[in-house]
Amino acid sequence: MNDLLEFFDTILWSTILIYLLFGSGIYLTFRLGFIQFRRFGHLFSPSLFKRNADPRGTSPWRVLCLSMASRMGTGNLTGVTIAIALGGPGAIFWMWIITLFSMATALIENTLAQIYKGTSARNKFRGGPADYMEKGLGMRWMGILFSFLMVISCGFIFSALQANSIAQASFHLLHVPALTTACILAALVALLIFGGIRAVTWLSKWMIPLMAIAWLLLAVWVIGHHVEKLPQVFALIFKSAFGLQEAASGALAYGVTQAITQGMQRGAFASEAGVGSSPNVAAMAAVSHPAASGFNQMLAVFIDTVVICTATALIILTSGALDIPGAPTGIRLLRLAIDPALPEWSSVILAMLVCAFAFTSIAGNYVYAENNLSFVHSASPVKLLIFRLLVIAMVFGGCLMELQMLWKLADIFMALMAILNLTALLLLSGIAVKVVKDYERQRRMGKTPVFNPDHFPELRGQLEPGVWDKTSSPR
Repeated sequence: MNDLLEFFDTILWSTILIYLLFGSGIYLTFRLGFIQFRRFGHLFSPSLFKRNADPRGTSPWRVLCLSMASRMGTGNLTGVTIAIALGGPGAIFWMWIITLFSMATALIENTLAQIYKGTSARNKFRGGPADYMEKGLGMRWMGILFSFLMVISCGFIFSALQANSIAQASFHLLHVPALTTACILAALVALLIFGGIRAVTWLSKWMIPLMAIAWLLLAVWVIGHHVEKLPQVFALIFKSAFGLQEAASGALAYGVTQAITQGMQRGAFASEAGVGSSPNVAAMAAVSHPAASGFNQMLAVFIDTVVICTATALIILTSGALDIPGAPTGIRLLRLAIDPALPEWSSVILAMLVCAFAFTSIAGNYVYAENNLSFVHSASPVKLLIFRLLVIAMVFGGCLMELQMLWKLADIFMALMAILNLTALLLLSGIAVKVVKDYERQRRMGKTPVFNPDHFPELRGQLEPGVWDKTSSPR
């Protein structure tokens, strides 16, 4: 079974998805006139974090933090160590490349989520790829298939994987038995998800900034102890990316392929651009123009991958831990890299950060899963209770399981979601690009961009009535 999953994983990532992700990013970058570079400064504009007066929506700042919650999982920590171990330092270069181009993809998919958003049974904004597949393409079957993949992967598989990361970190760093971790974590997850999306949003609003700042401070402290190695490390990243390190040994083609595959896979996992996950929360934002959410999520992609993942990579590469004979991988490699700078506290600090990253990721993924569950069928209280109990059970079990097979399933499910989502957003990219250009036009005129669906005849009959009727300027 493992061999079969390995085969499908290799086929999907090495021969289909890398080209589709990279190709989509390049295509959309050209169509948008290299907008991620032209408007990079706008990503930090306070105007992107102002909400309009519509009570049905959530503030853009909370939506940004909620989307970052699922992105900033242990993949930003242990995932980067695995990418470097398998693909070499050059994997980081290719992670940067796909991230920069994927920012255009993130702009389009999250803009589409806002355009085609609807309202939930509680009269709150909701939406995502399933909605623009149904409303924009008229393919409800495609939306149902995407939602099914999201519910299984985010609700169960990814939750189990993040739970296992917490259990592993607690055991290897603090010597806490896995069963103890499973009981405590399941109880905490139950408290959170029974509080609903509002509780998850409140948690991410406070924890995400604290986590990001704490990790960056740790990175600065560790890198500062080896700052003289930084020029060599950056040179190594670029040389390894193009196989200059491997050329002398005759392993050029294999080395470059591994660097590209691992780097792009890590970039896709970390940024989630094109996969279709972040649009599920981007649709919740109360904004006056759909493109505002798109720019908001471009910032999330940049912070998560270019900033956080790079910080992890530099911790490992400057420390020299990778060069130690028989060096471990994953969380133990990170500990080995951090230990010289924090000899007495490395285990405690790293365990706390890993647990925080993984716990917020479980919370964010739960929101994605519940949102897609409601697309397939209006969830009754009993069905929602059963779903929540199953999520808690997967979190508990994830702490105790060997998860090699689940990792492969996660890769495959993520690839299938990305293929569906990229197909839909490329087919709908025409209207999304027009909406983004409308946003830019209004900003050039000195106006606060406000979306008027009447200016886009191709949207007639596709939008949920009343969703954009209350649009107003931000406050």
